[in-house]
Amino acid sequence: MAYPTIDKPYGLKPINLIGGQVFAGSTREYPIQYGDTTGIFYGDFVKVVRGNATRFAVTTTGQSAGMVGIFLGCYFTSPTTKQTVFSQSWPAGTLANGVAIVCDDPDTVFKAVVCSATTTLASGNYAMVGQNYSMINNSGNINTGNSANALLYSATLTTAAFPARVVGVVPDTAVTTSATGSSSTTTITCSALTSALVLGTDVSYIFGGASPNGQVIRTGSFVSATAAVGATSVTINAQATSAGNTNTDIPANSTILFTQIPEMLVKINFASHSYYTAAAV
Repeated sequence: MAYPTIDKPYGLKPINLIGGQVFAGSTREYPIQYGDTTGIFYGDFVKVVRGNATRFAVTTTGQSAGMVGIFLGCYFTSPTTKQTVFSQSWPAGTLANGVAIVCDDPDTVFKAVVCSATTTLASGNYAMVGQNYSMINNSGNINTGNSANALLYSATLTTAAFPARVVGVVPDTAVTTSATGSSSTTTITCSALTSALVLGTDVSYIFGGASPNGQVIRTGSFVSATAAVGATSVTINAQATSAGNTNTDIPANSTILFTQIPEMLVKINFASHSYYTAAAV
């Protein structure tokens, strides 16, 4: 089966629930204020203001509480035809009373794209599982109706105020390139790269020493500086060997696997979802 190429962010898309429970499509409907001048796109965060759903603008520096879930479309009576319109997005300034369809279950797991800035693709990695992503507030696509919000790449994702808790990676759309070489501390020396490496690219290897066994060894490290095609040196964020079963140094003549993981699995962080905060919004 061929999987689509991920070339841009799309906000958050529900996949399942934590614990492996199935997402059955359950949603809650909230009214949208007549003439709301803020466009809302499929995959955007939403909040409730005076009983009405509106877009919640994410930030790259943290997140205050108040979001109620993710926007999954809406419907409203067309001011022109007087017919009910089902829409992927809420067109800003529509002179109608709309109804937002919101995935509001705090236990929902979503997939989202990692970017280094605006819509520039980066990569997630296994080291980020259990960490917190902040998000990039991009303008939605008025042609498709889809959000363009993205997870923001960072080498350090421990801030409690970040809204997206990482629960896993999406392997289906991951792309791997390989090279032969070794590493020491934060530098990999290898044969010329055949593909460019983006920030966050996961690093693993197949041992090429005296007794190779063909097993892939995850290092817990990731690319911390972009590398162009033909590069023979790659800078990585190296995981200390004392942490679990990670392996920092890659032996000589190993096959090094660089895996770009454009999509990660996240849930709305505990302190960000309004259902998990005692303060009224």
